[in-house]
Amino acid sequence: MANISLEYVSSPAGWESAILTITRPEQLNALNLATIDELDKALDELGAKKNLRALIVTGSGTKAFVAGADVKELETLDPDGAYKLSLNGSHVFAKFSALPFPVIAAVNGFALGGGCELALACDIRLAAENATFALPEVTLGICPGWGGTQRLARLIGTGLAAELMFSAKRIDAAKALEIGLINSIHPADSLMEAAADLVSKIGRNAPIAVHAAKKAMNDGVETALSEGLEIEAREFSALFNTTDAKMGLNAFTNQKKYEYTGE
Repeated sequence: MANISLEYVSSPAGWESAILTITRPEQLNALNLATIDELDKALDELGAKKNLRALIVTGSGTKAFVAGADVKELETLDPDGAYKLSLNGSHVFAKFSALPFPVIAAVNGFALGGGCELALACDIRLAAENATFALPEVTLGICPGWGGTQRLARLIGTGLAAELMFSAKRIDAAKALEIGLINSIHPADSLMEAAADLVSKIGRNAPIAVHAAKKAMNDGVETALSEGLEIEAREFSALFNTTDAKMGLNAFTNQKKYEYTGE
């Protein structure tokens, strides 16, 4: 793939993780139509993998995670084309939530417009000290179209989301951490190490249980609490049919260690 790279990393225990990198550094990793198409194919490949326990998403180089959409392509759109572009990008970004394992954004610089929306589509966001976030679409006469108006408000609340979207102001990593947009800040040269350390912690746990927790959270957060609790109960109870739950509970009771197999 010309605009992204996909690397698989094996752990000493035998399970795998993956690193997806946007590789358009001369364009500050801006997302054009070809890159969105490649992301779509890569996410389908990742979703078909049986032994993956986490994914890290990052940008190539040191300046940008993803500096937005390709504005030259946006200029060519009519309303029908813009509608299709919005739905297509949102469909691709939604695949991050649908993956059965956690997705970690390692934000290494600018996360503007579509780049901020890509980070929002991930489960967890780690940022380098030089990271910058913004949804500047209104300065171009448009609004966020790949989930920004929806995911940002759900993550940090409508008041703060409105301020960021309506003013188009940029915020640094410290402010992003303060308002809950990101999980943590790291020196730029150790960002990927921090992401890999988190992957290691996640990977040691039962992958079916992690998937159940992710699914219950994502499905339930959009519902009333009572419905969310029902979703949680279904995911919780289904795990008691798995070998991992039986062996994990038994190992704890008997003070033993158990390597989870995902069965």
